[in-house]
Amino acid sequence: MQVRDDAYRKLYCLAYDATPQELFGSVETDTGSASRLVVTSHKFIPVFVGVERAAHLRERPDFMPGVEHWLDCRVAPVDVINGKCDLHVWPFGVAIFHLVEELALPNVAALSVWRVQSYKDNMAWATRRIRDLGASESTEAAYVLSSYWVNEAPWEGDTLDTALRILAIPKVLLERDIEPAHSLHRAELVERSLLAEGFEHPDMIPFGIKGISMGYASWSGVVYYPIAEQRSLAEDDLVHCELAVQSLWAYSDHLNRMIERGSDPVVPDEYGWRFVRGARSRITNARPRETEQHRSMRNAILATCDLESNLAQAIETLRDSAGG
Repeated sequence: MQVRDDAYRKLYCLAYDATPQELFGSVETDTGSASRLVVTSHKFIPVFVGVERAAHLRERPDFMPGVEHWLDCRVAPVDVINGKCDLHVWPFGVAIFHLVEELALPNVAALSVWRVQSYKDNMAWATRRIRDLGASESTEAAYVLSSYWVNEAPWEGDTLDTALRILAIPKVLLERDIEPAHSLHRAELVERSLLAEGFEHPDMIPFGIKGISMGYASWSGVVYYPIAEQRSLAEDDLVHCELAVQSLWAYSDHLNRMIERGSDPVVPDEYGWRFVRGARSRITNARPRETEQHRSMRNAILATCDLESNLAQAIETLRDSAGG
């Protein structure tokens, strides 16, 4: 795989005691190659910091208003070794690191290996960074969710469609009992087999439009390939949708975890069940000027992440705790 930052590549090699070829395959940087997969990787790393800490962060001078047509947030740039990163903070206590990395890879198998290896580092980094910004020592990153914007693809026709389906669930190429650093060759064999035979998953939902775009959403993530760039969704459309969805997913997950520990969730009145109900309406209901492509994307993402059921449970529990 080609990771375009040499320093980042070297860090991975040191961490996993392996050669660049073992971890990433070819490390040549010939940008004229037509047989590569060029992807913009968007990683969303949520952290629940609480309403008070969120307010402190949002008051910092480096935080500016973010996109408000979904849910109100403020955003600031964050230094990162590779790529670029912004920290988005919502007043109901959720912060999300949005990490963007440009990748050039020989195949989906290389992305799958890199994805698994990088997630652990991303979680640890996000946890350290949010604590550096004043969060308590018990605060931890919750998970990493990836969306892939495909800029170039070396496949055509049905094979391209199959490759994008695999990209939506890339871990399907990896075996459980093999360390990712040593699994690239096996993953490449599985990939070739699936590309030849096809790949289906019952919980994967397509949302592209023939001749314009190809998109798939799954529990593992989202992949989108704009065929006609001027008529397809914009990259920011996908990013803004995921930020809104993951902010509410992280909030409802925090509430549901409290319930599972046997506690009644205690939240400020302004972020209680009425707030959650309103946020659910804003994110699930179509807007009058929303395009069909945007509606399809939003519906596919919502259907595959179980957000609506999480929010329904949160509303019920918060309402019971508030006495109606």
